[in-house]
Amino acid sequence: MSETLQFVFRHGYLLVFAWVFVEQAGLPIPSAPLLLAIGALSGMQRMNLGVAVTIAAVAAVSSDSMWYEIGRRKGVRVLQLLCRISLEPDSCVRRTQVSFGRSGARVLLVSKFVPGLNAMAAPLAGIIRMGWRRFLLFDVLGALIWVSAFTGTGYAFSGELERVAAHAAYLGEWLLVIVLAGFTGYILWKFYKRRKFLKNLRIARITPEELKGKIDSGEDVIIVDLRHALEFESQPETIPGALHMDAAELEEASEAIPRDREIVLFCACPNEVTAARLALLLRSHGITRIRPLAEGYEGWRSRGFPLALAVADPTVAQDPKPLPAES
Repeated sequence: MSETLQFVFRHGYLLVFAWVFVEQAGLPIPSAPLLLAIGALSGMQRMNLGVAVTIAAVAAVSSDSMWYEIGRRKGVRVLQLLCRISLEPDSCVRRTQVSFGRSGARVLLVSKFVPGLNAMAAPLAGIIRMGWRRFLLFDVLGALIWVSAFTGTGYAFSGELERVAAHAAYLGEWLLVIVLAGFTGYILWKFYKRRKFLKNLRIARITPEELKGKIDSGEDVIIVDLRHALEFESQPETIPGALHMDAAELEEASEAIPRDREIVLFCACPNEVTAARLALLLRSHGITRIRPLAEGYEGWRSRGFPLALAVADPTVAQDPKPLPAES
């Protein structure tokens, strides 16, 4: 038996629980190789497949339940925190929200197979106040599907996996070097792509203080809230006088956007990516007096500036319903 399988066999079910739990908690430690090894050991009659699958599923659901509760208590800020530590922080929030908007709780059935979506699904379920029983049902089913897929593959090909592991052992330290080099190259490529992406999104921002000054002075500013519907439902308060529109809706209405007034766009995503991207797009359509709000929704809210109910119809944009500012 190869050293990898021996290691899994020696540490048994406790290793299974701990490994799966910390991966689902957010650490970049992939569980797929471990689950394949568990399946291979079960195929060689060295572990009980049913017990291993149950323990791995319990670990995954326990971690997801923790994130569900954190999302329910802390709101959208949890997604922003998770995205800031991911390799693709600027698109993971929006991608997860779109998936939930289309499929609802069914996303939990496949989320563990999709990098990025896996980390976001459980906290987002808490943020949108999905019922606990509904969340638990779909999360348990999703965990069982995910665990069974990898352990079942390992079980079915246990003989082949053992031979592959034995051949890999001949490479010794060179195999580790190759794996580490590949992983390092992947990280560097992602970092390069991210820096290039952010460079392309460089555009002058307006600060929350500047925007508040314009509102207080009565300046005629068009303010557009680009937050996704799921974010908006959990926090319906917005900047006074702001229109709530989806990014796609605003892009389609670009011809009707006035050119004689300043337009401020804001979202709740890291680096104001959605607002900056759309501002650049609209500038290419001839709308030059347009800027994203620096720090977005959270920047305004964290300063205790006034909040109001969003305006659905542009004709009532000058008659917002203010809410008390947060202390």
